Amino acid sequence: MAESRKLCRILTSLVLAVFTVMLTDITAEAGSNGSYLDEVNGGVAAILESNVIIRSESEADMRALSEEEQTGIVMANVRDALNVRSDASEDSDKVGKLYKDCGGTIIERKDGWTRLQSGNVIGWASDDYLLFGEEAEALANDVGKLIATIDTDILRVRKDPDTEAEVYGLLPKGEIVDVLDDGAGEWVCIDYEGEDGYVSAEFVDVNFLVDTGETLDEIKAREEAEREAKRHVNYGEFTTDADTTLLLAALIYCEAGGESYEGQLAVGAVVMNRVRSGAYPDSIHGVIYASGQFTPALNGKVNARYESGNIPESCKKAAEEALSGVSNVGDCTHFRRNNGREGIVIGNHVFY
Repeated sequence: MAESRKLCRILTSLVLAVFTVMLTDITAEAGSNGSYLDEVNGGVAAILESNVIIRSESEADMRALSEEEQTGIVMANVRDALNVRSDASEDSDKVGKLYKDCGGTIIERKDGWTRLQSGNVIGWASDDYLLFGEEAEALANDVGKLIATIDTDILRVRKDPDTEAEVYGLLPKGEIVDVLDDGAGEWVCIDYEGEDGYVSAEFVDVNFLVDTGETLDEIKAREEAEREAKRHVNYGEFTTDADTTLLLAALIYCEAGGESYEGQLAVGAVVMNRVRSGAYPDSIHGVIYASGQFTPALNGKVNARYESGNIPESCKKAAEEALSGVSNVGDCTHFRRNNGREGIVIGNHVFY
């Protein structure tokens, strides 16, 4: 039953863009934490916000489809980025890209091509590089995530699913957290600072999140924002600006600040594995702010930590080592709270 609910959320979030409205509300509630205020990250903010808006053109297309077609999930099945084109032909103009793990909805299919929408990308992609049906659902479940958004002024996080249980802490309205299990009826199990916490299902909105593609304009804006940085630091394998190094360290802190140094390095290695792979955005900013992966980037915590500069030296060192090419998790490109799945277990995370 819980698995069926998860699949329903994949369909609902991709087709109806529930997450668009949710993100708009979160930005209004979160104030400065909901936007990226520094010069380097400013362009990325616009990309993230526009990346989840469904345009009116696509909405008209969706209304013209049958109910079965409207619930069609499609996932990119690529080693490298997949070009999305203006027409069902290799000779037509490129309009955007889908990266590994990106998903979308089907608008139309013909002659071995699929017209799809993924974020703001609307165009045609070859069926040779796409997954459909059960295969698409399985991949979405593997690489996507359930998130919960707090929908009340203040919500208690308890140690057990019981109103009499001890309280871990409080979450404000608009806060976004990872869901570990939403199958407990009146309670949702969330990741609360590395612990299993429980919140009342009545006061959270649970949605499924998966990466979406980028239009050519979004790619250009992101790359221009990244070039704005003027200070450059060479770490041997990878040359970047000092601000981006700090951004990676901020992500490491938000994802693994309470883990051992090995766990912090592993998070940095995952980001760099993605940057180098050719299957994801080819920059640290692009990877960190991808629409469906790092919850602390989505909820503003990475940006707030980056702006404060209050980042432990261990996280900075982990960022520098990851930039220099060090990886203690091989070529892993994913991690999540250890849920028993196969992979490399370091502390509370499993890397795969």
